[in-house]
Formats: sequence, C-alpha cells, structure tokens
Amino acid sequence: MVLAFNRWSMDGIAVEDPGLQRYVTLDPKIVPRTGARYAGNRFYKSHVFIVERLINKMMTTGHKSKKHFISSGHHTGKAATVYGIVQDAFAIIERQSKQNPLKVFVKALENAAQREEIVTVEYGGARYPKAVECSPQRRVDQALKYFVQGAYQRSFNRKKPIEQALAEEILGAYGLSTSSMAIAKKFEIERQSDSSR
Repeated sequence: MVLAFNRWSMDGIAVEDPGLQRYVTLDPKIVPRTGARYAGNRFYKSHVFIVERLINKMMTTGHKSKKHFISSGHHTGKAATVYGIVQDAFAIIERQSKQNPLKVFVKALENAAQREEIVTVEYGGARYPKAVECSPQRRVDQALKYFVQGAYQRSFNRKKPIEQALAEEILGAYGLSTSSMAIAKKFEIERQSDSSR
C-alpha cells in the first residue's frame, strides 16, 4: 500500500462535496512531485495528487492583487524545501488534532472552497457587481491560494515558523474558524455576492 510521504494512509478519506469530487485527486504518492509532466493538458492539474498541488502553490507565494506582496525568492522552485515544510506542517496537524492530517486537510479544503464570487459587469457606461457561481476547479485553486497566503502572512517577518503557520491555517479551516484567511475570505466574498444578487 502506498502511503503519502511514506507515513500517512489515504484509506477512508473521501471528498464529500459532490461538486469537488472530480477535481480533488486522492491517489497518494510517497514523493508528490510530477515535475509538471502534464502541464499544458486541459484540466491536467485536477488529476495531480492534492498535496502536490499544495506544494506547488507554496512555491509561488509572492503574488497578491497583482503585486509582489511577499518576496518568494527564498523558496521559488525549491521543491525539496517546500516538501519538508508541508511534511512538517502535517506532522504538527497530526500532533495537535490526533487525526490523520490528510483527512484534516481534505476537509479543510472543502470548507474553504467558496461557492460564489463577484464579477464586474459594464452596462451602458455604468459598472456594477454581479454574483456568479464559481467553477469547481477554481474553487479548489482559490482555497489552496488562500491557505498559502494566510500561512505566509502569519509567518513573514515574525518569529513563527512557516510550518506552524501553515498547520494553523489548515486547522482553522477544518474548524470553520475565521482565524483562517481562507475561511474569512470565503465568508466575505459570499456575503458580498449575496448583497449583489
């Protein structure tokens, strides 16, 4: 039996949200690193192990609102470094929650995946916001992005290590706590969508 990171089993872990089931791959890998083998294929990322997608996101943390908010120069492209960060964060989650960290991560991802978002529609020279449904693949992308940005905001220029910050972000999303940036963003965007329907 293949174990993720050669430590944790994926047995009994499933995505409960029917909209996300085809877009969250739970096939474990000992070393989750395909090296962009499927890049360029349509929807290729949905067939990549979900932990590998988190690792890939961790290597591009600098961008926020089209500005290089946090310099990601220290770990951009450094897969081995980020692999260690994610593995240590999962070990912290296991220690604090006494559960399989992969199960916690998958549930946190489901909790943080927003269902709606806002687009700006221009009609007759006037712009107004319009609520639209979020596609399943984008829901997963956005949740992963906010996990990573939230973790780096907690640790950048602070004494808290990134492993601890990432673990707190995932545990917060698992418990639907607004201390998690992903959950706070989801609630904020869905509230705005509600008012602009």
